[in-house]
Amino acid sequence: MRRFLTALFVLALLAGGAGWLMLETRAGQDWLLPRLVDAAMRRTPIQVFDGLRVFMCGTSSPLPSSDRAQACVAVLAGDDLFLVDAGMGSANTMNLHGEATQNLRAILLTHFHSDHISGIYDFNLVSWVAGRGEPLVLIGPPGVERIAEGFNEAFALDRSYRVAHHGEALMVPALGELGAREIVPGEIWNNDGLVITAFPVDHAPINPAYGYRFNYQGRSVVISGDSNVVESLVTAAKGADLLLHDALSMPILAAMEDGALKVGRPRQAKIFGDIQNYHAGADTLGTLITDTDIGLLAVYHLVPPPGNLLMERIFKRDLPAGTVITRDGMVFSLPTGSQDIRIIEP
Repeated sequence: MRRFLTALFVLALLAGGAGWLMLETRAGQDWLLPRLVDAAMRRTPIQVFDGLRVFMCGTSSPLPSSDRAQACVAVLAGDDLFLVDAGMGSANTMNLHGEATQNLRAILLTHFHSDHISGIYDFNLVSWVAGRGEPLVLIGPPGVERIAEGFNEAFALDRSYRVAHHGEALMVPALGELGAREIVPGEIWNNDGLVITAFPVDHAPINPAYGYRFNYQGRSVVISGDSNVVESLVTAAKGADLLLHDALSMPILAAMEDGALKVGRPRQAKIFGDIQNYHAGADTLGTLITDTDIGLLAVYHLVPPPGNLLMERIFKRDLPAGTVITRDGMVFSLPTGSQDIRIIEP
């Protein structure tokens, strides 16, 4: 037994020594690099899915988080990819997880708060580079044309540099400009079996603000955007397989408001106080379970984003039993011909 343990120890030393040589010597680095690159390039991103596939590319709110991007949900139906909102950092999340963007059809905007639109042009660029075949369209409430025009103007020079550098054959200029389509509540997309419906939500004083429902091959996903629990949302969510709803923790925000007042920061305290009627409190979401007959409730756009285990526990104690607190990179898989919802952790 002693000889066996000694042999294991020697092998561990040799393996460790070999690893050190690979990482610390020029020859080892030159041997490893092409193999690592080859493995990364061979990773096949998902471009087609038989059912609905939901990727959480941003689960935070305007309050900062070190490991969460701002609001963004990617929905893949067949080979059509849509985003609901595009907050700061969400395109990086997509890229870092190897998600394909060349089939991106449109970005559906719930409203125009900065944390829902600041990442739009990052998605426009990465999908343009990836080979998107049509201009990317922003779809949303009145005012969406101004958003598209503003981004197009702000990044006009950037587009010209990239076309000049890579050539028009690769970077087709017309595909680098954003389009826009203003909508009203109702059916906004019906193609290849996918039906998308917009519905009004309550995010006063923003008016209108929308949520979206995706129906495809017998599966359904509803995304609230920023909203309190209101009848229009309950109606839109009835019978859905998955409801993604924004959520706010009142105990945490109240503590933040009190803490800011105690240290003489009244401006921050007012912000923390104002937020409290601006989103659905975690303790108000129970009616969504009883009134909608949904398969699964999951929360995103977390206010504030829980940065540690204590905050997550406080957040969760007010949520209905079984609610999923989402994280960036989480995947919900809803295959056709099934009622299953498979959750893949990041």
